[in-house]
Amino acid sequence: MLDVQTYDPNELFTGSFPRHTQPMTIAAGQTLAALSVLGRETDTGALKLSDAGAADGSETPVAILLAATDTTGGAAQAPVYLAGCFNPELLVFGPGHDAATVKAAFLGTPMFLRAPL
Repeated sequence: MLDVQTYDPNELFTGSFPRHTQPMTIAAGQTLAALSVLGRETDTGALKLSDAGAADGSETPVAILLAATDTTGGAAQAPVYLAGCFNPELLVFGPGHDAATVKAAFLGTPMFLRAPL
């Protein structure tokens, strides 16, 4: 008998690797969608949308934003994922990034991208 399995392509978590969230400072001047891929500014340590063309440290993805966040009024704390296995089809990538570049940046970290099986 054939074992047929189904999956929900809207499922964010695509693996059993433990997820870890933590509140972190999001840099001022942004309106970010949930599941935005973030990089860390070297000088301030604040997170912002990872831009592959940046030269301030934020070009390297390090986290995924848990919920939509508006920091147009100033830097703010927001929960981010720092570990887990995520569906790349649901993530919001910054300029110059896509699933392949983010997956490569996450190598050697507790962050993984994997399409649903």
